[in-house]
Amino acid sequence: MTSQRAMVALALDAATVCSLKEGVNFQKNPEDGKCYIIFKSDKGLKACKNQCKHQGGVFIRDIEDLDGRTVKCTKHNWKLNVSTMKYVNPPDSFLQDELEVELLDDGGLQLVELSPIDPWLADPREPVELQGGEVEVTYFTHACMELKLGQRRFMFDPWLKGPAFARGWWLLHEPPADSLDRMCAADLIYISHMHSDHLSYPTLKVLSERRPDIPIYVGDTSRPVFWYLEQSQVKLTNINVVPFGVWKNIDEDLRFMILMDGVHPEIDTCIIVEYKGHVILNTVDCTRPNGGRLPQNVDLMMSDFAGGASGFPMTFSGGKYSDSWKASFIKNERKKLLNYKALLVKSLQPAIYCPFAGYFVEAHPSDRYIRETNVKNSSEDLNALINKFSPDIKTWTPRPGAVLDLGLALRDPTNSEAITNPPASAKIYKDSWDLDTYVDELNSAISCEIFKHPSWTQLYYTWAGFQNYNLVVRMIETDESFEPRADGCDYLVDFLDLSFPTKRPDREHSYIEIKNRIGVIRYVVLHGLLWDDLYIGFQNRIRREPDVYHHKYTQLIFHIKNIKVSLC
Repeated sequence: MTSQRAMVALALDAATVCSLKEGVNFQKNPEDGKCYIIFKSDKGLKACKNQCKHQGGVFIRDIEDLDGRTVKCTKHNWKLNVSTMKYVNPPDSFLQDELEVELLDDGGLQLVELSPIDPWLADPREPVELQGGEVEVTYFTHACMELKLGQRRFMFDPWLKGPAFARGWWLLHEPPADSLDRMCAADLIYISHMHSDHLSYPTLKVLSERRPDIPIYVGDTSRPVFWYLEQSQVKLTNINVVPFGVWKNIDEDLRFMILMDGVHPEIDTCIIVEYKGHVILNTVDCTRPNGGRLPQNVDLMMSDFAGGASGFPMTFSGGKYSDSWKASFIKNERKKLLNYKALLVKSLQPAIYCPFAGYFVEAHPSDRYIRETNVKNSSEDLNALINKFSPDIKTWTPRPGAVLDLGLALRDPTNSEAITNPPASAKIYKDSWDLDTYVDELNSAISCEIFKHPSWTQLYYTWAGFQNYNLVVRMIETDESFEPRADGCDYLVDFLDLSFPTKRPDREHSYIEIKNRIGVIRYVVLHGLLWDDLYIGFQNRIRREPDVYHHKYTQLIFHIKNIKVSLC
């Protein structure tokens, strides 16, 4: 079986993108003559093929549509609301398959189509009734789940110790006492993507010391999940890169398939696990898993729910970024996320739904402001909303060590024995994190010899090679409270010509001021790590003039990797 591919259906240059009008746009590919529909609104762009799902007819503008959202099929007069991709005539019939809209650095765009769109339909298997205890799902912490599938044990995303994103994220829940032992005894491990709350090197160091040959499976992303393995000094010898959309058979009963994210295909993945015809869907952190096309009526679905996995807007200052504006923005965004997840679950109709991959806390005392500002959704609130929309779907709010018996739950969702909760004496929430050990390791980079040479800054950005962009950035190394340090660097980078002026140029230009905690920025530079540790980890503060998102700069800088500054 060939792997799933992401193919470019249509490419538009910047001028054509600018000419798109609000509402419905028809665009033809001059190479093959195929036509596509692009809907433009203040929320962005949506796109699909100009082909009705009923019997393949072609859409035209609907003259009865006063809002500019609906197109009509010339074959049987079916109508599609392109703003929602739902058919309105007849209602509740189909959902149109969307194409991914990929914006390019030069202002153009590509419409990307996954092929095949439903790869899990290959080689279908009829479900066999499960016995009690045959399939058990145990929640450990955050995104880490253990699946007992017959005689096999399959673990997802083990983050069981240490922080994530430098020192910004810490585990909210206390993992079961035997969680590291169970990780080392697993038959296989899936790691969804490279972010450190899923790919945890402090956790994997334990695995490498005790069982380095355990089979670990990752998707074939363009940014490899284990890009940092060699530099990390963690020894793992059995990493398997799996193509997208292909069943990986473990034995006659167990197989799994890794799918890409439609919005971030270069980094994010999700997984379908099937045992004796029973399907478990784990969408992890994917923004639009498999381009929004997912299997319906699975036995168990898991997804993230909390929000708060970004430095925006908590780490921004100046202009509109008052505490009241941030609070209002965060409240609205979390509410939208909650509704989106509830409607997604409603549309997919799993038998059981479990929210996970959102149980982290900004535990370090210096991040108290972030912890108080970055209010997250609760799993209880999401499950309550799902119960309201879809009362037939069983929801599970997990606690560390809780076990779901899938066979019992499927036979009788009301069976109290289907879920075994941890004993009343079990510790649910962490109250200590060994903060100093990990913060001291980061701060050890401050006095490294290379940072005594002022030229390290120029070497770093020259290697990155980003230029010909009218942006000036000021970088300031700070203490814990984001106050400039006397012994820290404070410098400008002019990305128009990649120079390092002593003052801002006289010409009109965009400007960003970034304050970085000195230990974290130097550790990131020294070890060639992602700037996600600074941004997602809340380790910097940002001010922009004007308040504009610089896509080109952000994509390059916040994904810098594979560089170590070395000076003679």
